[in-house]
Amino acid sequence: RVAHALETAPRPSVIWLSFQECTGCTEAITRSSAPSIEELIFDSISLDYHHTLQAASGHAAEHAREEAMKEHWGKYVVIVDGSIPLDEPGFSAIAGISNLDMLKETAEGAAAIVSVGTCAAYGGIPQANPNPTGAVAVSDIIKDKPIINVPGCPPIPMVMTAVLAHYLTFGIPDLDELGRPKAFFAESIHDRCYRRPFYDKGLFAESFDDDGARAGWCLYKLGCKGPTTKSVCATVKWNDATSFPIQAGHGCIACSEPRFWDKGGFYDALSTGDWGTREALLGAAGAGAALGVASAIRARSRKKKAMAEEEG
Repeated sequence: RVAHALETAPRPSVIWLSFQECTGCTEAITRSSAPSIEELIFDSISLDYHHTLQAASGHAAEHAREEAMKEHWGKYVVIVDGSIPLDEPGFSAIAGISNLDMLKETAEGAAAIVSVGTCAAYGGIPQANPNPTGAVAVSDIIKDKPIINVPGCPPIPMVMTAVLAHYLTFGIPDLDELGRPKAFFAESIHDRCYRRPFYDKGLFAESFDDDGARAGWCLYKLGCKGPTTKSVCATVKWNDATSFPIQAGHGCIACSEPRFWDKGGFYDALSTGDWGTREALLGAAGAGAALGVASAIRARSRKKKAMAEEEG
């Protein structure tokens, strides 16, 4: 059904804007396999503007964006990666146009906006404390258009292309409270992780090179944020479903969640940072792992005591 819809649907114009970003989202989407970026560009969409992938440059590139907007006003899709600096336009500009002005101008005639990557969806790393550029998310600026957030640093390639394919065939997908498609962000990584059975047995790696780590034990005590992070990393994975960070031996850093850079150390247990409410942390730690519950409560207590002493 999806394949037929993609084959018969008209190819909509897509304008991709890159602002304060690292090009990681573009690098990622070029590695998608179902559908591939080639299939999307040649068969499903008309990618009329993209700094990295387009052949045109300079005045010709901006002319292509302006013509696509004029010809497809009210129908084109805007994809944004990167946050938008508000403190000083010169921090990030394209063809002499500030990111803020280009976003407002291009979004005005858009049918929908897809914010790919955590920078566009939530502000991401550029917004991290002390946020020197005054970086904000797309949704902090645009209030009158439907916005689909596809966070991740970078997002899973197939998730990006699948969201675009869904929009082309069925329209806006069902979104959660953070504007993310529920099909890909409804469950925690922890719930689908292959290391979950070890967590339930209270078997945790104590260091990255101990026997527990080599045996595939849970990485909770080494800072894994899987219990409070929603994504399909553990099932869809990267590189044509080859692997994902936890499978490679590194804990989840919660890159698909807001403020992941400022919530605490990546190698500290969930309970030592600002990774969720007390109830959520206890729920994550309590699914059969008494050790996790005890360490979470003790860590919270130590943190509160330290903060009280510092304030005193």
